[in-house]
Order: sequence, then C-alpha cells, then structure tokens
Amino acid sequence: MTDYRFETFLCLCETMNYRAAAERLNITQPAVSQHIRSLEQHYNCRLFIYDRRKLSMTPEAEILRRHAQSAMYQEKKLLERLSAGRLHSLNIGATKTIGEYVIRRQVERLLEQAGCMLNLEIDNTVNILHHLDEGKLDFALIEGYFDRQAYAYRLYRKEPFVGFCAPEHPFAGRQVKLDELWAESILVREEGSGTRDILEKMLEGENRSLQDFAAVNSISNFGLLEYLVSQGRGITFAYRAVGEDSRKIAQFHVEGWDISREFNYVYLPDSGAEEEVEFFDSFR
Repeated sequence: MTDYRFETFLCLCETMNYRAAAERLNITQPAVSQHIRSLEQHYNCRLFIYDRRKLSMTPEAEILRRHAQSAMYQEKKLLERLSAGRLHSLNIGATKTIGEYVIRRQVERLLEQAGCMLNLEIDNTVNILHHLDEGKLDFALIEGYFDRQAYAYRLYRKEPFVGFCAPEHPFAGRQVKLDELWAESILVREEGSGTRDILEKMLEGENRSLQDFAAVNSISNFGLLEYLVSQGRGITFAYRAVGEDSRKIAQFHVEGWDISREFNYVYLPDSGAEEEVEFFDSFR
C-alpha cells in the first residue's frame, strides 16, 4: 500500500491551495496541513513555502512529487493486475498524429492477442502528459516537445514534418520559398498540440508568426482538417504519416526547412512502466 499522505501531497501540488485540496479529497483543511507537516518531518525538508501569500513548491517537493507519482502508479498497476487475473491491462496515451495515423496496425496486432484489455486515449500533448502525471496511463507516445528532465523516455521513431495542400494546388510536389507562404490560408491544430507547437517554433526562427498568413483557422479534428485541405480551403503542416495513405492531399516542402522530429515513448521515471513499453513495442 502506498502512503495515503502522497495522495494529499499530489493533490496540493496540483491545486496549490490547501482549501481546494481539502475539498477535492473530501477531508478537512487541517487534515491536509497535518499530512504535509508529517511528510516534511519524515523527509526532514520543507515542501511548500509562501512567497507574498502565494504558495509555491520547493525543489525538494519537485523531487518528492516524481517519487510519489511513480509510487501511486505502481500501486494502481498492482491492483489492476490482481483484479484482472490473467488479463493484461494496458493504458496508453497518444498524441493525435500518432494515435490516428502511426500506431493503427500496431494496435490491431495487439488486439488480435487474446487476454489483453486496451485503453487508448488520444488527445493533445498537454492533456496526455497531465493524465500520465496522474497515473492514469502506463505510458504515452508523444510527438514533438516534452520536458526531458521530468520524464523517462525512449525513441519510437523519427518522422519528417512537411507541408500539405490540395493535389491541384500550385505547391503540390514542390519545394516552395518561405515568402510564398504568406498569401495562403493556414489550417492549424488547437493550442497545446505538438504539430502546432513545432510550426510556431519554426516560424519564430524566421522572425515570423501565424499572423503573417493571409488567414489562420484552428481545427482540432484531423479528419476535418484533412478534408478542408483536400478541398483547397488552406494549407497545413503535419507529420508525413498523416498523408502517407491518402490521395486526397499532396505534400510540399519549404526551402530551408529540413525538419524531422522524434516520436517518443514517455513514462514516469522509476515506475516500472518500461515493461509495458516493451510489451506494446513487440507488436510493431
């Protein structure tokens, strides 16, 4: 059994408010304070301090947070295994490009194996990492950027980042100059998505932004975004895997933009989640 005080500690790390933590945990505010003081005494360090009436975490709290997250995950996994018997329960998070285009056949092969229960959550990077922190996921498959100091990770594969347009668009199959882009309408994913983050960082490197395009429209659904591109309603940028099996959209490249990014398995350090990564990876 994990230390019940870890749950209080992690809740306070998230809310950064003693009253809010007490309400979420359905305990009293003095009980939250007592749990935190008890942890501070046990580990002989301060975990939270007030700076101008604002609660903040100490460096020691950051260290303990990762340990507590891993311990809570291990407890949850143990309970799953004991209750599921021989069934292998696997909880995976994946960002949208990976979940919708890259691992389809891998998931299909996994489901062909009897005795495996799969929960696959497909969302943007911010939400996936949040659920990983909460111990709801065994691991995540992340495209693009994440805090490499905060997580353990392993390379899944590298993927080119390219432009997409309608097949009859003047850009189709070409290498275009950067200045040719600004007359175009751009279709982008929602804020917090890996592909949008990469595009914005590439534009920043050119002292440009999304606002330099003729029009900017945000579409969170890949299917609709692909359809709009195919109908000539704008161009977009995404990983090559998005268009590999589609004849409805065409690729193009921007001169000087030789971009590829890593797809990584990401998981809590010291949690034992490497076993689940190995199991899933065996179905590639």
